[in-house]
Amino acid sequence: MLVSVGVECRAESVDEAYEAAGERLAAVDAVLRSRGIAPADIRSAGLSVRADLAWRDGEGQKLVGYVAASNLTVRLRDIEHASTVVSEAVRAAGDTVRLNNFQLVLSDESAVRAEARDAAWQDALRTAEQYGALASATLGRVLSIADQRPAPGSVPLAGLQRASAAEDLAVEPGQNRVEAAVTVTWELRH
Repeated sequence: MLVSVGVECRAESVDEAYEAAGERLAAVDAVLRSRGIAPADIRSAGLSVRADLAWRDGEGQKLVGYVAASNLTVRLRDIEHASTVVSEAVRAAGDTVRLNNFQLVLSDESAVRAEARDAAWQDALRTAEQYGALASATLGRVLSIADQRPAPGSVPLAGLQRASAAEDLAVEPGQNRVEAAVTVTWELRH
């Protein structure tokens, strides 16, 4: 699971906002590391500091402070405990936390992709043989092969729900779908 978690801190000065964001993100990082997340699986993914403006009737926009925000992208390899880790990280950041996104991914899809290509090839071969038979011909040599990677889609999730404020988020992995498509041109022999 790839999780994007961050913090957003408001303060009267840039220094205060920046320092608060650093402290809160360090707390999140400490939780992740204490749960055994490898340093290579934690990556800084954004940092911003901006003016915090508010509209006041009769006065227009006024500077009310500054906002510092920073994000981490974290690879959680243990799906069974992922919801607990995310919940602990959220609690570590308190009200400054921003849980931006999560995505379920395969750690290594090469074997599954090879199986999908095999299935696509067999499907293309059966279809070509059927058309060949309808044309009273047999398949000859292969003239061309084009591997067509389908556009990546979202990972279907069986459910994601929060039972109560005191419980961790439930993360249901559902199923990943790996697709392959192939276009093959055969020579026909009569």
